[in-house]
Amino acid sequence: MSGKEFFVNRYEKLGWKYEDVVPKQAIRINIMNADETRVVKRLESLGIELERVPFLEHGYWVSKTKFSIGVATEYLLGYYSIQEAAAQIPATLFSELKDKTVLDACAAPGGKTVQLANLMQNTGAIIALDVEKVRLAALANHLERCSVTNTIVYHLDARKASQLKTKFDHILLDVPCSGNFAADKDWFKRRTIKDVERNAELQREILAEATKVLKDGGEIVYSTCSLEPEENELNINWAIKELNLKVEKVNCYGERAKTNIFGKQLDNSVADCRRIWPGTTQGFFVCKLKRANAL
Repeated sequence: MSGKEFFVNRYEKLGWKYEDVVPKQAIRINIMNADETRVVKRLESLGIELERVPFLEHGYWVSKTKFSIGVATEYLLGYYSIQEAAAQIPATLFSELKDKTVLDACAAPGGKTVQLANLMQNTGAIIALDVEKVRLAALANHLERCSVTNTIVYHLDARKASQLKTKFDHILLDVPCSGNFAADKDWFKRRTIKDVERNAELQREILAEATKVLKDGGEIVYSTCSLEPEENELNINWAIKELNLKVEKVNCYGERAKTNIFGKQLDNSVADCRRIWPGTTQGFFVCKLKRANAL
């Protein structure tokens, strides 16, 4: 089962009517490296028009630019990262990050890793993993360019995180997913429901492994850029039942997640996750989890 009609019908059953969208390009100011006001003024002096993203603290949409924002001196100096607006949400959902031990389980190309380091003020430690060796160079380059000093990079599958023999206060699972049409114009031609199901299984394996390395009282933030419930609400419902996890309420952009998926009733707490339909941002899903027996 595949094709645009198949997926569009699914979205309508979930309460969203399909529309063609072009998400706005976004950046995030790296406040460890530079004063935000000065960076914005410098970019505007170059003819780059910025618009503050209302649901982010340091995020800006690029309304107009005469050149690629990836070649500006300010970018090369690590003053800002090019990071989709919705993708800037997950790292902000953790409780106190300073001096904590954090696992970024699927880290490349490193936008969220840099954001975590910013929020941690380069304290504590981030262990950043990626399964694709070729992506590690881009990850390391991103960290170095942005003056991140509290991060160790490992070439390791997130499903083997136990090999680190470390327990973590916080775990970011921005898991590999099926993506969505807003970020890929050929998405409907390339994706089938089998792809979605295969990715959902991989995500469950990563979730299960993350639970093994989570400290008591620790937090997991789970996110995807997929619109498919198998990778989102259904996986979280599975984690509640099988991994003894509970959903924590979050205050962030997006609508409450669905608790009835094509006639299947889910745990009511799944509604405390956030689903973002494509528009000014790409599609996204995010939630925060803790052990059900955590105090």
